[in-house]
Amino acid sequence: MADFTMEKGADGVAVITWDVADKSMNVMRADALQELSDCIDDALADEAVKGIVITSGKDDSFAGGMDLTVLADMKNNAGDEPAKGLFDGIMQMHGLLRKIELAGMDFKTKKGGKPVAAALPGTAAGIGLELPLATHRIFAANNPKAKIGLPEIMVGIFPGAGGTTRLVRKLGAMGASPYLLEGKMISPDKAAKAGLIDEVVEDPLTAAKEWVLNATDADIVKPWDAKGYKMPGGTPYHPAGFMTFVGASAMVNGKTQGAFPAAKALLSAVYEGAQVPFDTALRVEARWFTNILMNPSSAAMMRSLFVNKEALEKGAVRPQGIPDQRVKKVGVLGAGMMGSGIALVSAMAGMDVVLIDRDDETAERGKSYTANYMDKGIKRGKATEEKKEKTLAQITATSDLSALEGCDLIIEAVFEDPKVKAEMTQKVEAVIPEDCIFASNTSTLPITGLAKASKRPEQFIGIHFFSPVERMFLVEIIKGKETGPRAVAKALDYVRQIRKTPIVVNDARFFYCNRCIIPYGNEATRMVTEGVALPLIDHAARQLGFPVGPIQLGDETSIDLAAKITRATKEAMGNEYPASEADDLVFWMEEQGRLGRKAKAGYFDYDENGKRQGYWQGIHDKYPLAEEQPPLQEVQDRLMFAQVLEAVKALEEGVLEDIREGDVGAVLAWGFAPWSGGPFSWLDIIGAPYAVERCNELAAKFGDRFAPPALLVEMAEKVETFYGRFAPDQAQAA
Repeated sequence: MADFTMEKGADGVAVITWDVADKSMNVMRADALQELSDCIDDALADEAVKGIVITSGKDDSFAGGMDLTVLADMKNNAGDEPAKGLFDGIMQMHGLLRKIELAGMDFKTKKGGKPVAAALPGTAAGIGLELPLATHRIFAANNPKAKIGLPEIMVGIFPGAGGTTRLVRKLGAMGASPYLLEGKMISPDKAAKAGLIDEVVEDPLTAAKEWVLNATDADIVKPWDAKGYKMPGGTPYHPAGFMTFVGASAMVNGKTQGAFPAAKALLSAVYEGAQVPFDTALRVEARWFTNILMNPSSAAMMRSLFVNKEALEKGAVRPQGIPDQRVKKVGVLGAGMMGSGIALVSAMAGMDVVLIDRDDETAERGKSYTANYMDKGIKRGKATEEKKEKTLAQITATSDLSALEGCDLIIEAVFEDPKVKAEMTQKVEAVIPEDCIFASNTSTLPITGLAKASKRPEQFIGIHFFSPVERMFLVEIIKGKETGPRAVAKALDYVRQIRKTPIVVNDARFFYCNRCIIPYGNEATRMVTEGVALPLIDHAARQLGFPVGPIQLGDETSIDLAAKITRATKEAMGNEYPASEADDLVFWMEEQGRLGRKAKAGYFDYDENGKRQGYWQGIHDKYPLAEEQPPLQEVQDRLMFAQVLEAVKALEEGVLEDIREGDVGAVLAWGFAPWSGGPFSWLDIIGAPYAVERCNELAAKFGDRFAPPALLVEMAEKVETFYGRFAPDQAQAA
């Protein structure tokens, strides 16, 4: 069945309907481009057709974007000239959308064209907005759930089907920047106010039909095709425009630190395209889009943040044969920051929640976290009083364990002490149904050990949230040695209900995420003890694309927590614990009372309001600055390999079962260099042979912690890639 079909009405309006039969939301497929082109040609050639409306066969959406295999096929089918294949394919898309835009008019007289309108029943993203931008008027339904925008930058590319060029010419460089550079998705009413679309109506199809039947020749000439057009805000060589583009360059590089190729390519396409006629600007856009698609970073980001992330969210690693395990009633043990956040996201997902703490007052205080969150949402227009009341009504805050009767999932978030957790497990299991799954939110304690307190270890599992729960996208699910498949399915179905991305790992100290994060922080503090400047360490990380540097991260997560984890790990590992100078620094900072942001004193100085005032210079009294600072590349390599080698070891030891989870988890949990796609994608970009060579250099200079794992050495010898050797078929194809 064709994705695009056309019906010509007796009123003279040809309605082209986009409806991908096997998808809940339309995506643009290769064959569909030709189908749309054929429909447009037919409508333009038919004298009985007075106007064209393009709409969707879906009730609540127009389109979700491009099927990424279209771009992959353009590249792969071009043989030895992949860039030419991409450029030619992109220019064909430009040709189709330009044909819609000109609509058969005489380009010199700007007469004789047929009006084309878009009727959007709901969400329009990516090509789902680029196509409407090529029409003469965009009507959107008054659908509060709909989102409109161009989110491509979030997955390592930018709008390359004319969206960049058209939006800049429509809104100006500054006006278009939130949607191009930040990938903002906004509601239809906000999109109309911003100028992305034209009208919000109750019935967009009827309104679009009426408009095309009454449109004049002047109505269908785009501003950039009209005589005397001037770009809003000015072009780069205009005094006002010059300031805009200088500011845009500074803003982009300030936010990205030059680490994200797509942002630089987008800015180049906008800057160069603004200085030439519209059709030339489309070629400029196509050239830069080809450039970014040929960059391995873009392929890695798309694979991890789009293909693999979506696969994990849809149950790629869910045990087969287990029926639906959606949670109806969840018990949350502990009303601290983590427990309160878990209660909030669970209630917002429609579950009944029992929030337990030592006394009713403390439990109610935990429930107030939800009330405060909803109040902030109301102020921002993202929630209503009705929604707040409904959410709060779903949370029962109490100290009475009998309220847990009927729960089908328990999430324990009490103090990080094995004895406390064991006692709570036994008390709760005496109350809950025998088939209830019991989960611990521990961030460091092995699940297999905690499960020993349970009468039903096959129903015991780890569900590790990141803080703050409501803002972090990832949840790490940990299987103990006896954890059964139903517990895994239950945890995955729950994470899907709260609309987060899950990864599933096997039990080991620190699991996967903290196993990689801790060496990252340790390497940074080692460098401090060596006299490396704190700003150099943080800036090195930020220029790799990390949202914050490891020194700042230490202050944010609290230094006493790092000290506590270090002591607990030492006690658990005994003589096997690899002591380092990093431990000495952390303990010394703790002794000084410099515990981080919460104490308004850490690696940074803070004012009364907790605002950072600069790095604390007193640290150099104990650890003097080295006269000669190391090269930036060396600092970056130490920070990267400290994390990446742990990821490889986690795969080697079976903690990770799927490299997709290793990459997606790293980017979402602690912001691992998103441009790289994750640790395994990064290793594939630099190549295993170079990685081993560099690791050996670092090991010779800084110690055996940089020695390459046997798996990496083997792959270097065979010149293998991680996605070539380990990826499931769908991830490898991406």
